[in-house]
Amino acid sequence: MSRSTRRAAAGLLTAALAITLAACSSDGGDEGENGPEPGALDDNMVGAMEDYGVGTTFVATEPIEFSLLYRDHPNYPFDADWSILQHLEADNNVTFDFVNVPLSDWNDRRSLLISAGDAPMLIPSTYNADIQPFTGSGAVLPISEYLDYLPNFAEKVEEWGLQEDLDLLRQEDGNYYLLPGLHENPKPAYSIAIRADLWEAAGITEDPETWEEFTEQLEIVNEAFPDLAYPYSDRWSANGPLEATLQAASGNFGTEAGWGYGDGVIWDPEAEEYVYTGASDGYRDLVTYFADLVERGLLDPESLTQEDDAAIAKFTSGQSAAIGVNDQEILRYRDAFADAGNTEAEVRYLTVPAGPAGNIMDASTGGRFESGIAFSADAADSPNFVAMLQFVDWLYFSDEGLEFAKWGVEGETYNTAADGTRTLVETIDINGLNPGAPETLNTDYGFHNGVWMLNHGATADLVQSMLRPEVVDFLNAMNEKDVAPSGPAITMDEMQREQASLLQTALQDNVMQNTAAFILGQRSLDEWDAYVAELEAAGMSQYVTLVNEAADVTTG
Repeated sequence: MSRSTRRAAAGLLTAALAITLAACSSDGGDEGENGPEPGALDDNMVGAMEDYGVGTTFVATEPIEFSLLYRDHPNYPFDADWSILQHLEADNNVTFDFVNVPLSDWNDRRSLLISAGDAPMLIPSTYNADIQPFTGSGAVLPISEYLDYLPNFAEKVEEWGLQEDLDLLRQEDGNYYLLPGLHENPKPAYSIAIRADLWEAAGITEDPETWEEFTEQLEIVNEAFPDLAYPYSDRWSANGPLEATLQAASGNFGTEAGWGYGDGVIWDPEAEEYVYTGASDGYRDLVTYFADLVERGLLDPESLTQEDDAAIAKFTSGQSAAIGVNDQEILRYRDAFADAGNTEAEVRYLTVPAGPAGNIMDASTGGRFESGIAFSADAADSPNFVAMLQFVDWLYFSDEGLEFAKWGVEGETYNTAADGTRTLVETIDINGLNPGAPETLNTDYGFHNGVWMLNHGATADLVQSMLRPEVVDFLNAMNEKDVAPSGPAITMDEMQREQASLLQTALQDNVMQNTAAFILGQRSLDEWDAYVAELEAAGMSQYVTLVNEAADVTTG
């Protein structure tokens, strides 16, 4: 995302439709065919607390064990002796039967286990699109039927106004099958980093408020520093052109793009229908803007094809003065300058500029869901089922559980000042908070791990508690933007999804190829109408009609 990344890689083209499955009502669906019916769980209360609720620390009434599918990240390899596991056992009476899967094999192995009916009870680090193919078979639990046992989750959904967003996850049966990580506020991460020292030397004293101003500043820097190969050389083009930057910019042009291209349709609030993204006026405006940068010699054409390391090398060696960035990569750039002995370089994180459509984040960037947790259908048969629901609700959605998963244990991994400010103990680092510290919060203690904290979804205070001031300033500025409407949910049956998937795969291949060609000048923008005609021949109208008919069902 992530965003990744943050996000559930929007580049997974056909999966994006699955994210927007829904039904007309916001009520739970019919009582489940998987395991005990809601409200009939008397035989599933072993270890559960009778008085569990918001503000209650979950402590199982007897030792219990849950099976859990663990995503083993190479940056912090699994350690059975981690502090987080010791505390969960000692303080919460909970242990785990782990099924450890390397990150490199995560998606395939998870799908295989779910489809075979062999998935553990808990399946964290998962997005709605990941489990949608298996819900019809009954392999995944319709968790929306058990909200009465998830008081912290329900409270945050209500207090943060997330019910409509949650309803977009509902499928044909009216249920949703995933508890997403929840954000109080959007948490965008991607933008442009500039060499602020070069900007200042060129006489530029203010950051660009619009993309047009960004162009003007690039021209000034280019003229002031003729030794630059290009003032701007970008990255993150592994699976498509400028995926991070096009997504970050897209809302300001009234469209969706890059990692946020998703299912290829965008809601037109005036027409009250979906239109095809890659043929929209906003998408043309966005492509035209970046094509103009290439034509003027301001954007390195290799940005659309080069490896990330090549783009970073150009920036940190002084060949370019601007590059795509997120809140962690900016530290990498600074370290590279320091390692090279460049003490003059100053790297600054720009707020994403506004554009012709306004000061807007696209719906994906402005979304408030993160990776979440799903459950195998067999979990409902466990005598510990209610205890499992209470534990999940406490760890992933209570203020106490969220703080525990992110920061660890007060007095062991962090301390709290009188004003509530948390500070890592000096021997522990994470995200550069204590550079040079001998231990790391995730590697050595197991905290700050997406398996336990659903990719940082939390209160605004907790999200910002580990962020550097510049990142807090970026988030505050970005959250002043409007968020583009996401449109009504799209509910498709299996046959419709298959048809839509085939159409959208062919359409998006065409869009991505031509996006690159237009930006690089390999195809003239005068041929835009011909390009749209090619999309039409590939089934664009058929696809959009299919989507709008499915959307009509949900709004009917």
